[in-house]
Amino acid sequence: MTRIPHETSGEPNPLRALTLDQLRCRTSMKWRAYPDDVLPLWVAEMDVPLAEPVVRALTGALAIGDTGYPAGTGYAEALARFAEKRWGWDGLAVERTAIVPDVMLGVVEMLKLVTGPGDPVVVNSPVYPPFYQFVGHMDRQVVEAPLGADLRIDLDTLDETFQRVTGGGRRAAFLLCSPHNPTGTVHTADELAAVAALADGHGVRVVADEIHAPLTAGGAEFVPYLSVPGGESGLSLMSASKAWNLAGIKAALAVAGPASAADLARMPEEVSHGPSHLGVIAHSAALLDGTAWLDALLAGLDDNRRLLADLLAEHLPAIGYRPAEATYLAWLDCRALGLGDDPAEVFLERGRVALNSGIPFGTGGAGHVRLNLATSPELIAEGVRRMAAALD
Repeated sequence: MTRIPHETSGEPNPLRALTLDQLRCRTSMKWRAYPDDVLPLWVAEMDVPLAEPVVRALTGALAIGDTGYPAGTGYAEALARFAEKRWGWDGLAVERTAIVPDVMLGVVEMLKLVTGPGDPVVVNSPVYPPFYQFVGHMDRQVVEAPLGADLRIDLDTLDETFQRVTGGGRRAAFLLCSPHNPTGTVHTADELAAVAALADGHGVRVVADEIHAPLTAGGAEFVPYLSVPGGESGLSLMSASKAWNLAGIKAALAVAGPASAADLARMPEEVSHGPSHLGVIAHSAALLDGTAWLDALLAGLDDNRRLLADLLAEHLPAIGYRPAEATYLAWLDCRALGLGDDPAEVFLERGRVALNSGIPFGTGGAGHVRLNLATSPELIAEGVRRMAAALD
């Protein structure tokens, strides 16, 4: 595949556009869950203004009252164009897609297609907490295949887990997080092909959450799971939500590989009623016309990763940190600080900075925190200052 990586953009860094006072006017979860004396560096919302193409698309729709039900394949066509240009992947067939309310609800619907009540769903812990919540709520059994010490998929562990959960001919699925949240690991083509081979050998169906796909760091290359040999039977969930900060304007796409098209066709028609029409408009505009804004964001995130590494080395050298290959999240190993299993609680109470606790991410999460880098350099510096102060 021939890819066009993110490029130098003429747009300003959106992470530097808003002041703290402006951000505190927001009413979404990140800025309302804690008191005003707490600096929120936790949930996956970005401290950025919307990309102008998205603003134009939304205000244009509102101006003409285009606020009905979603229709057509414009979102899928926009994603297919983005995938071909960005990742060199021309295998995203519009006829093998369906709109879903958001990625996690899409995950639920895809798992319903390939598993039944009580069936096991394998995850690579530590991993995004809703994987546990949503899968458990739909009466499936979460089974962990922990990442290796290098924070990459441990293929031997995955092989053993697949063999164990499919014993006696039992159905099972693998819920793949790609790129991985919280570590920011970008799985290579070889790793994904090995996953596909293991899944095929054990009769395990793969459902890939690829919501962070556009958010790769400089030098990293995202590989769509459905593009690798053996990925033809997989199902993927994609969205512009994370990369363009559109979580509150819901819409996502389920994408089927050639061998899983019949599975996707069985998805109940009413699922497609869940996405917002304005969400479809916004996500389509982002993918088609928001790439210059995205490139400016990615450059800013690269700067923020370097800044965080420097700040931690200076003020909190005992914290383990590997700058991520993707996402705007930082996974911090705080075990050497002696703060117990939940250092996020200490940083909140003593330092008044909100981070995600590592515990809900499953095995491997204790003693860790997740920090959201999608903010201004000044707020990152203030966050590290508060973390350091919590140890005094």
